[in-house]
Amino acid sequence: MFYQLYELNHAAMAPFRAAADIMRFAYANPLNPFSHTPFGRTITASLEMFERTTRRYGKPEFGLKQTMIGDQPVSVREEVVWSRPFCNLLHFARNVPAARGNDPRILIVAPMSGHYATLLRGTVEALLPSADVYITDWIDARMVPMTEGRFDFDDYVDYVIEMLHFLGQDTHVIAVCQPSVPVLAAAAVMEEANDPLSPSSMTLMGGPIDTRINPTAVNKLAQERSLQWFSDNVIMNVPWPQPGFMRPVYPGFLQLSGFMSMNLDRHVVAHKEFFMHLVKNDGEPEKHRDFYDEYLAVMDLTAEFYLQTVEQVFIKHALPKGELMHRGKRVDPAAIRKVALLTVEGENDDISGVGQTKAAQTICVNIPEDMRMHYLQPDVGHYGVFNGSRFRREIAPRIINFVREHSRSAVKPPVPRVIKGGRTA
Repeated sequence: MFYQLYELNHAAMAPFRAAADIMRFAYANPLNPFSHTPFGRTITASLEMFERTTRRYGKPEFGLKQTMIGDQPVSVREEVVWSRPFCNLLHFARNVPAARGNDPRILIVAPMSGHYATLLRGTVEALLPSADVYITDWIDARMVPMTEGRFDFDDYVDYVIEMLHFLGQDTHVIAVCQPSVPVLAAAAVMEEANDPLSPSSMTLMGGPIDTRINPTAVNKLAQERSLQWFSDNVIMNVPWPQPGFMRPVYPGFLQLSGFMSMNLDRHVVAHKEFFMHLVKNDGEPEKHRDFYDEYLAVMDLTAEFYLQTVEQVFIKHALPKGELMHRGKRVDPAAIRKVALLTVEGENDDISGVGQTKAAQTICVNIPEDMRMHYLQPDVGHYGVFNGSRFRREIAPRIINFVREHSRSAVKPPVPRVIKGGRTA
């Protein structure tokens, strides 16, 4: 009943949040003399803190309306071009001049690990000037009715293969964190079947390919608990009146509590500084709002996908051991021969330890040496592997160069349609 109690508590707080909002606007109004005093700003700050810490954060928007190509601004239009019950494929269509030709087509596979795909807004933004970008927009499991069936690890791999088939030849795939394992599995399945639509290149960023290497706190937790413990303690049924009523899920609010507890001191300090900025009225709070509006927006995962991922990736280490299965058949990374491989890690990554992603270079034994590269970015943690100034300056250009170097051919993009500074080695 924990999920139901959470929903009940959220509903019970709604009138208080509304009252706090009304009072905040009243105290912040420039016509109110108190709004210009430390006392008034303190009241306003307290009310905003209350509202923000008790609300449920909705799915953010990408909000990418334009990009710069060369020195010219180019408009960007976001469109759904492929759809399934648990995922939409978004295309960031750029209004580029016909004379420019075709840029590399890149499929970004966003993590299905709690946050929405908008967490990769910076990744998309950095690649847009040089590439035709698509991204997986995973759907909150609580919003998917039970009539749509299950979604497990095999389905995830199938979705990736279907999207690569839809996008066509000479597509490059980027997996950020969690999807590194299913994306590598999808490439192996396609290569073993001699699929002509297998990706031209595969970039794995901060992913748990082999969590036996430099295990982090997240990896150790999975090793210390049995699969039954996870099933008993973190799997709950979606409460009424959500569309996914009675679907067993790993709730987003539980995931968020785990995210926050890993760096609790940092979050407490950030909120204290946010409060002080509000009182001082110095304009800094907007950065805090933007970050936490994204960070605190979480989604539910289907129970079957979550438990299979925990078991296969973090407990059994099935992929590096050669024991990972897809639809009853063993996944063989050695079958990958034509897909170029780039692995990217962050020196201070506390989610996927250094060496865990690079392990893909070891298990994909038949990729030619001139089609593989590993890059370790100094002075960044997990988030910095795919976002931030160092990503834009150091990592994104390397990805674009690698993709261009290993493009197989120049092909036209598909017609949109909806169908329901570091070390290089």
